[in-house]
Amino acid sequence: MRWMSDTRELLGIRFAHCGIEQALEWISKAATRDTFSYVVTPNVDHVVMYWKDGNEPWRLAYRKAVANCDLCLNDSRVLQRLARLSGVRLPAVPGSDVVQRLVEDLGGICGSIALIGGTPREAGWIASAMPRHEVHHMEPPMGVRDSAGAQIEIAKFVEEARADIVLLAIGAPQSEMVALTIASRGRARGVALCIGASVEFLSGQKRRAPAWMQRAGLEWLFRLVSEPGRLWRRYLVEGPRIFAIWWRHRGTR
Repeated sequence: MRWMSDTRELLGIRFAHCGIEQALEWISKAATRDTFSYVVTPNVDHVVMYWKDGNEPWRLAYRKAVANCDLCLNDSRVLQRLARLSGVRLPAVPGSDVVQRLVEDLGGICGSIALIGGTPREAGWIASAMPRHEVHHMEPPMGVRDSAGAQIEIAKFVEEARADIVLLAIGAPQSEMVALTIASRGRARGVALCIGASVEFLSGQKRRAPAWMQRAGLEWLFRLVSEPGRLWRRYLVEGPRIFAIWWRHRGTR
């Protein structure tokens, strides 16, 4: 993490110790640079993936991508509470909130933005919300996680787009792996954000949990009830492993 020195370690990951305003200021400055940087936003699911046993190439690449990011924001209020139990003050900066504020703050300013993943409708929403931005949209090839060729294809698209902001909406670990690939090639500029389903929520493709559920750390429950067939394993089987991971790391910084 090269530009934000104030960090806190939780569960072996160094998170930026900042609120949303500081994060937005950092991202806005990074978007104007001729060099490339990227932001990751780990939540419980990501941390479980990070620590799950296995030495598959994609898992090693994901760990490397998280470790070498330029800005790491805590996307989870559950992680925020576990940090507090470890004596660590760690703000929650949800990725969806960051993207929403970026759209609002930069919507009237000239610039360019690239959306990797998502649908044409979601790209259209960005174009409508940011009318003075040039919007580049790529529907990525299949099998990004296990295909170096697919990752390079996306990297080339980003390099040619020369966008100020790149929204990587292809899920984890694909987004982080692609961000690392782009950074390693050294030919792109601007700042990339690994944003999960943020654009789906903001464009109305999916409903986000009410604000009170977000504040209570129950956004996961809302998503589970909304999409039980797709998300039951993530939240009922994989997610609870975070407590065992935290227990193993308790007391460490």
